[in-house]
Amino acid sequence: MENKTILEVKNLTKFYPIRAGLFLKHAGDVQALSDVSFRLRKGATLGIVGESGCGKSTLAKCIIRLFEATSGAVYLNGENYFKSKGEDLRKARKNIQMIFQDPFASLDPRMTVSRILREPLVVHQVGSSQEKDQKVRDLMKVVGLDPRYLDRYPHEFSGGQRQRISVARCLALNPKMIIADEPVSALDVSIQAQILNLLKELQKEFDLTYLFISHALSVIEYMCDEIAVMYLGNIVEMASRDALFNHPSHPYTQALIDAIPVVGEGKKDKRKILQGDVASPINPPAGCKFHTRCAYVMEKCKKEVPPLEPIAEDHQVSCWLTGSTRL
Repeated sequence: MENKTILEVKNLTKFYPIRAGLFLKHAGDVQALSDVSFRLRKGATLGIVGESGCGKSTLAKCIIRLFEATSGAVYLNGENYFKSKGEDLRKARKNIQMIFQDPFASLDPRMTVSRILREPLVVHQVGSSQEKDQKVRDLMKVVGLDPRYLDRYPHEFSGGQRQRISVARCLALNPKMIIADEPVSALDVSIQAQILNLLKELQKEFDLTYLFISHALSVIEYMCDEIAVMYLGNIVEMASRDALFNHPSHPYTQALIDAIPVVGEGKKDKRKILQGDVASPINPPAGCKFHTRCAYVMEKCKKEVPPLEPIAEDHQVSCWLTGSTRL
């Protein structure tokens, strides 16, 4: 696997303003993302995991510029993606595509599959009319669908087939990177494995890089080389797959792993179940945002934000617990 960085996120922050009163004055902010930074290597799969509301989907949509970030920068192949405008932005978007959580909502119900897959080629003026037609047929075959279904509409397909169409649309422009935002959470369990295996096969065939978002640790473990754990808009731990699952070092990561269902007696006693609820992103706690639910909280945790620092090779943690006092 190459070590070349294809995506670099620097200090990404996203606040949603809250307006109240007769004149809709600014009354505060929802702090969805706060100073998020990471790098993604070419050909790798980076997983983003965390509870609902931690900022995973906001992160994805800010990176791809469906939402404009409050501050920070995103570099795609070394170029500042946030500074691209007009024609430069249109060209840059060919290299980064997104698979959405709900395959039905992300496909225009008024368009046939043929038009859906042809649309990116038309917008970016790729190929002649005949070449577009051939490309659309090839895309159907690549994702395991019969080209005879091209004249059908999205509602005529199952959920798994619709997600395959979404994947085919992403591949139309030969992107270098795909952001997958909970791509299997809306599907039956029996279909999830098929879509995950398809994504793995396509990654090998087309040399793709994935940013893979999920709340399911079992899916993250299967798909990803590296994993970033998010809590209330911050990355609290980032490590290789083996390091994270064998040596989870943040109390929140440990609690997530302990929440994975286990079979057999004797294993439940060792599990650490999180107490309390996630704090409000409108008024997050000072210091470490996790300290209100942490069993190892110290006074320092309530006042100072722990930096995301390395504790081993390819393993970073944002926690004041270190060395022998760590979990």
